[in-house]
Amino acid sequence: MGRDYFVYLITNRKHGTLYTGVTNDLVRRVHEHREGLVDGFSRRHGCKHLVWFEIHGDIEAAILREKQVKKWLRPWKDALIEQTNPDWRDLWWEIIK
Repeated sequence: MGRDYFVYLITNRKHGTLYTGVTNDLVRRVHEHREGLVDGFSRRHGCKHLVWFEIHGDIEAAILREKQVKKWLRPWKDALIEQTNPDWRDLWWEIIK
C-alpha cells in the first residue's frame, strides 16, 4: 500500500500572501503553520489558512507539482484555489475530521 503526499497552498487572508508546500502529513504540517512552529516564510507572513491541496501517490510527482505551482503566475494560483474553494475557506476543519 502506497503513501499519500500532499501539495498545498496556505494564505494569511483571501487573496493574501500564498505559500506553496509539499508534505506526507497534511494535518501535522498545517498544524505547524497554524501554530508558527517553524521559522520561515509562512511564519513571517502569517500564512495559517489552508485553502487548497491535492493528493499524490508518489513523492516525485508531488515535488514536481509543487515546483510547477510555485512557478505559476498569481492569477493562475488564484484560479486553482477558486475552482474548488471560491470563498477561500480555511480547509483545516475539513482535514482534521
